[in-house]
Amino acid sequence: MYQNVIEKQKRRFKKKAVISQSECVACGSCVNVCPRGAITIIHGIYAKVNDDLCIGCGKCKIACPASIIKVEVRDNEEK
Repeated sequence: MYQNVIEKQKRRFKKKAVISQSECVACGSCVNVCPRGAITIIHGIYAKVNDDLCIGCGKCKIACPASIIKVEVRDNEEK
């Protein structure tokens, strides 16, 4: 049942945030602005997006001082 909810959410929200982990400095700016709590800092090294929670709003992209976050169309989007 939970998986069905996730799949419906992914269809509803057509975009997702993508963070360049190799360029991320783990400043946490994106974590602080994410309305869904979809971003976490991994081992104090880089930020990672939970695709199941991300709604693609772009707030993290705007907040990123290094400009390394992109908002892209989800791959699994049915057309």
